[in-house]
Amino acid sequence: MPDRLSIIVVEPDRHRALMIVDSLREAGDNDIHVISEISSLPRRISELSPDVVIVDLTNPTRDMLEELTLASSPLERPVAMFVDQSDDSLTKAAIEAGVSAYVVDDLRPDRLKPIISAAITRFNMFRRMREELAETKRALEERKVIDRAKGLLMKARDISEDEAYAILRKSAMDKGKKIPEIAAALVTAMDLLS
Repeated sequence: MPDRLSIIVVEPDRHRALMIVDSLREAGDNDIHVISEISSLPRRISELSPDVVIVDLTNPTRDMLEELTLASSPLERPVAMFVDQSDDSLTKAAIEAGVSAYVVDDLRPDRLKPIISAAITRFNMFRRMREELAETKRALEERKVIDRAKGLLMKARDISEDEAYAILRKSAMDKGKKIPEIAAALVTAMDLLS
């Protein structure tokens, strides 16, 4: 866990909020903010832009869970959710929403630091996977455009695939652009002409 974290604690019960804050202070020098009103959660999270959000709910409903996950932006930061009671559908909904740690049955102070650390690690792992997936999708789309442009050149000039690719590469070098940009421009131009 990093040395200093900005943490928002979502806890309507003052006594439980103080227990969580005390545990977090024992775990390190963290910048801690408590939000007791769920209705102000989106605005406060936007203002504070925390590193981690900790949500403690006694008995969540699906609507409350959806509202909290939307407000706490689990795809932007780790969210650790503690609930006293849950069922399979709520657990599944929380995980699908991107909650990094979903812990059922009592928030114990001694478990807080390792759970936050695990939530941060899991969040970072999934963020890397999302970035890799987006990069793979982008590369696949570029490959499709390049293949289409090569096909257009092959047909128009009656040349081989290697020759078509060489034309795209030379044009990209001459214009100081990337091959996918040249291929996209060619495909667009040919679409306009047909």
